[in-house]
Amino acid sequence: MTLPARKIPDSRRPPVALHDRAMDNLKYIRDTMEASASFTHVSGIGGVMMGLITFVAAFAAGQADGPDPWVTIWLAAAALGLTTATVSMFLKSRAAGVPLLSGPGWKFAWTVSPPLFVGALLTIVFIQAGLIELLPGSWLLLYGAGVVTGGSYSVRPVPLMGALFMLLGATALFTPPAWGDAFMAAGFGGLHIVFGVVIWRNHGG
Repeated sequence: MTLPARKIPDSRRPPVALHDRAMDNLKYIRDTMEASASFTHVSGIGGVMMGLITFVAAFAAGQADGPDPWVTIWLAAAALGLTTATVSMFLKSRAAGVPLLSGPGWKFAWTVSPPLFVGALLTIVFIQAGLIELLPGSWLLLYGAGVVTGGSYSVRPVPLMGALFMLLGATALFTPPAWGDAFMAAGFGGLHIVFGVVIWRNHGG
């Protein structure tokens, strides 16, 4: 009895080109390095500018006649400061030839955003409830939380700055409301300038 012939698989496939294999290896290495890299585009110059904006806002808020103008001044300062930070980070990343929202950039943005979103939501709630005196401490505390979490993907001074923001915020919540502008100036003004200079000098601007 004759057994049917077994079909031998054709092994004559064209070998993978050495160039293609090298490109795959380089892509793997690049993706791995990007995933483990730090977000280095936090701008020290932007931090200094945010601090200066805060000092102007603190002076103007101290002269405000009532809670509504006070809130308006600080919200305007927050919007201007956020815009300044974003533009300065974009310029720093462009100068380095790296997209701002690269792997580490996405992680930084993703981890910073939730505390800032909570801060914005609580701002609306506190204003509606007439709890304006709780805003300075809450803003400092939640901003600091965002900087700590986002800073875990950034250079070392960033999470340290966030921790100091949280300390100021926690303290502000248990001190007289009249000290709110002073705490805001110390945090959003002083800490931004001090750490902005450190990042500027030691981490490329």
